[in-house]
Amino acid sequence: MDESTGRLTKDGIRIHEAADFSGMHEAGRLSAQILDRIAPLVTVGQTTKELDRLITGWVEEAGATSATIGYRGYQHASCISVNHVVCHGIPGDKRLKDGDILNIDVTVIVDGWYGDTSRMYVAGKLGRKAERLMQVTHDALMVGIEAVRPGATFGDIGHAIQTFVEGRRMSVVRDFCGHGLGRVFHAPPNVLHYGRPGTGPRLEEGMFFTIEPMVNLGRPETKVLADDWTAVTRDKSLSAQYEHSVGVTAQGADIFTLSPAGLFHPTYA
Repeated sequence: MDESTGRLTKDGIRIHEAADFSGMHEAGRLSAQILDRIAPLVTVGQTTKELDRLITGWVEEAGATSATIGYRGYQHASCISVNHVVCHGIPGDKRLKDGDILNIDVTVIVDGWYGDTSRMYVAGKLGRKAERLMQVTHDALMVGIEAVRPGATFGDIGHAIQTFVEGRRMSVVRDFCGHGLGRVFHAPPNVLHYGRPGTGPRLEEGMFFTIEPMVNLGRPETKVLADDWTAVTRDKSLSAQYEHSVGVTAQGADIFTLSPAGLFHPTYA
């Protein structure tokens, strides 16, 4: 049940109270800790089904709830998207091969607050093209976060991400976007990762939302497979995604899902 405090803007975006930030930090910290914990287990020969099994256990161990198990019929505690899968990849029995890149996306509920984050991993040796794709995607997320401040618009965020990515000859996926969250999983606004400066709703202190650009080495078009979940690049080019949940403060963005172990950035030995 949605027991959110605060008020709604004319665009239907909830403005949360100062006390609500602590709840989001708790939820975000747990989801980030789970992604830290899974990092050494992403190896050649591992299955995404086993990774999801471990994540499911860790959510339960923490006394939290998975936001995705049972969501619109989905039955897993994570989405795991490998190589040309853009998002919403379903964990399965296929074993990871040397050089596979994958996004793991986890959302937990802690005391009614939703913590939503995802990041990239590699099984085995990271190829040069994949490494550059992951770096550009990570940096695009951070460029978007830097655009967050009261008085800016959501178009400013999208424009910052789009120009950064396209300036490096990659493409931004347009079929999926970030979203508002708090005591609900998905709420206004839609946070597009492309756009024009000065367009869209204006940011206000107390807004909570995700920024989660999906970037392709090839063209931006995607298609959803027959399972009604898995989205892939139409040209089968590699895709990457990074996601943080943030809140708007007077100073800019408060990131709720920072990695406690410092493992969010795509650096690999």
